Order: sequence, then C-alpha cells, then structure tokens
Amino acid sequence: QVQLVESGGGLVQAGGSLRLSCAASGRTFRSYVMGWFRQAPGKEREFVAAIRWSGGSTIYADSVKDRFTISTDNAKNTVTLQMNDLKPEDTAVYSCASGAYLTPGSTRYARNYDYWGQGTQVTVSS
Repeated sequence: QVQLVESGGGLVQAGGSLRLSCAASGRTFRSYVMGWFRQAPGKEREFVAAIRWSGGSTIYADSVKDRFTISTDNAKNTVTLQMNDLKPEDTAVYSCASGAYLTPGSTRYARNYDYWGQGTQVTVSS
C-alpha cells in the first residue's frame, strides 16, 4: 500500500504563488501516474494536473493551464505542484493521488486513482 502526504498549503493573496508537495511512501508502490485534484466547499472534486513518473508527460485542467506546473522528483518520491498567479477561485483542498497504468484520458477522473493523500488547504484571498 502507498501512503501519500501533501504539504505546502496555506494562505496567499491573489496573484501570489504557492508550492504543494506530495510525498509518497510504501514498499508496494507500483503507480507511475500522479495526479492533483482539488475540491472547494459545495463543489465537486476537480482535476488539476497529472504527470507520469517516467517520460515527463503532463496534463493540466484548462482552468490552471499556464499557471500551474506539476513535476516529480523520483529520488525523493515526491510530486510537486507549483502554483503561480493564484486566484480566489483556486481556493480548495488539494489532494494528490496515485494511479497505475492510467491512459491520458483516464487521468482526469478521480475514480481511476488507487491511493490518496489527506489533502492540504489552499486559500487565496482577493
């Protein structure tokens, strides 16, 4: 089983930046796709970004494209979400997830991921 722990959330003003990290641990780690999702109060969980451990292919939601960057550090078993030009509508609980052998289209759906972190709160003030 894989354990995922997010960190880096906090309060930032609109236009600012924040970096989220997801640390993965577990002897049976087999997934090579890592994704970030977010959920705001009263709204459904939303796909943010995904990346493969190998190859470096990335996918972004239209709402964050050109503002957020997802990356991996395989040596440290971490996934990072660099968030720039933050907007109030980015306010949400951000969770990282791990999925095995996901196709590009499958990465946008939370149901396709096997492991989840506890989430970290990101609040963007206007």
